[in-house]
Amino acid sequence: MPTRDSTNRKAGTAPSRFGVVVIGRNEGSRLAASLESLQGCGCPVVYVDSGSSDGSAQRARALCEAVIELDPVRPFSAARARNEGFERLLARHPDIRCVQFLDGDCTLLPGWLAAAQAALDADPKRAIVIGPLSERHPEASVYNRMCALEWKSPAGLIQNYGSLGGIMLVRADVFRDLGGFNSQVIAGEDSELGVRVGLSGHTVRKIDVPMAIHDADMRRFGQWWTRSVRAGHAIGQRASLNGKTELRDCVRELRSAAWWGLVLPALILGSVIPTHGLSLLLLGGYLLLAVRIYRFRKRRGDTASEARLYTGFTVLGRFANGLGLVKYFSNRIMGRFHIIEYK
Repeated sequence: MPTRDSTNRKAGTAPSRFGVVVIGRNEGSRLAASLESLQGCGCPVVYVDSGSSDGSAQRARALCEAVIELDPVRPFSAARARNEGFERLLARHPDIRCVQFLDGDCTLLPGWLAAAQAALDADPKRAIVIGPLSERHPEASVYNRMCALEWKSPAGLIQNYGSLGGIMLVRADVFRDLGGFNSQVIAGEDSELGVRVGLSGHTVRKIDVPMAIHDADMRRFGQWWTRSVRAGHAIGQRASLNGKTELRDCVRELRSAAWWGLVLPALILGSVIPTHGLSLLLLGGYLLLAVRIYRFRKRRGDTASEARLYTGFTVLGRFANGLGLVKYFSNRIMGRFHIIEYK
């Protein structure tokens, strides 16, 4: 079955420097809010749907120039959706210079596109610009609060591409030259693109202008755990792809996830009987890890309660990350990758 592509011919084809690609899967009312936030941007918008069953594609047709429903024969991924949206956008508007990628659970803030464009214009080597992302309802759950804390990072040149998310303004020519997102990367595809941008001699910049509001809507521990497993999968895949480059992408993160999430637990449990329980003393290593993380977050400006929350979930998340590594290498052996959904 071919990809379904519907176009709103009333949208017109006036030249535009900007274009927007929105991706989603069963986002419900969040998608409507996302698309409505773009109505005043004065630029073409393409929505790409990955097999939604909640009527998302139908809802988007009234608010977008074009809607693409991905062929389910090929595995869904955010990377694939963004790539197909980009190609559709540029096929209709070849003059577009910059593309804003947006997820269907996010709303773009007024003034962002103009500020981001100015930041790109200020440096021809600058290929991607992002800004602060805030969480819509951090008070709704501890998992939403964790997302809000994860979004916090200082403005400036980005060299740790793990802080680069999929919501970004990117130069269309650089994106095309690099082949877009790697469609085989099912998690962390945004950070993996950032690595290739850096290797190509271009830069990624975060400016101090609010970019978007994210709606995680995570209410259950299982959602957070699956998301952390997904992060471990991303670490494994990114390290395999770009770990041997000069940027050594995710090599340190891979070692950390493997040690704290797999090796040390196996060592402790496997030695309990031979050491008459003395191996349990090695659990103190997690206390040392917690102290390091807590101090780091305090230096980043967290309050004491925020730093404690982040520390506790990050230490616990190492075990999920370890399982994510196992899942990645299993998928790699099997030769197939499928998205890991947590909501």
